[in-house]
Amino acid sequence: MLFLCTGNSARSIFAEAILNHRGAPQFHGFSAGSQPTGRVNANALKQLVAAHLPTAGLHSKSWDEFAAPGAPEMDFVFTVCDSAAKEPCPLWPGCPVTAHWSVADPAAVEGTPETVERGFRDAYFTLEKRIELFLSLPHQSLDALELKARCAEIGAA
Repeated sequence: MLFLCTGNSARSIFAEAILNHRGAPQFHGFSAGSQPTGRVNANALKQLVAAHLPTAGLHSKSWDEFAAPGAPEMDFVFTVCDSAAKEPCPLWPGCPVTAHWSVADPAAVEGTPETVERGFRDAYFTLEKRIELFLSLPHQSLDALELKARCAEIGAA
């Protein structure tokens, strides 16, 4: 699965880490951005550590890496920010199921340190819940159209 965001510094990184922890070995997650910041947000790393998820290997990268020859073929591609969902995406190898799972940008939260921390925590738990719902789907018994509809429903919840 590939999770897309604009900066690939928080939301898509959360989704990658959560899926790799909860969905292994059936699913493997990746993340990327249309305009990657080049670094993972420090508050995102702090939230992942608080959730006891590994952070090794997480890094901000361009979605172009996953459209290039030799890139892993994705079964699913989900956008997790509204900006990335509106951008023209590269053509992904194969025929992945796509959906949009809008999550508020925790990096845009301003205020006290507690307010900022709550923004990151809320984004994390929103993605964790959606990934849990995704993992509970009867993947083997759904055709591609049903799977796409279910994934869209998860994002709309």
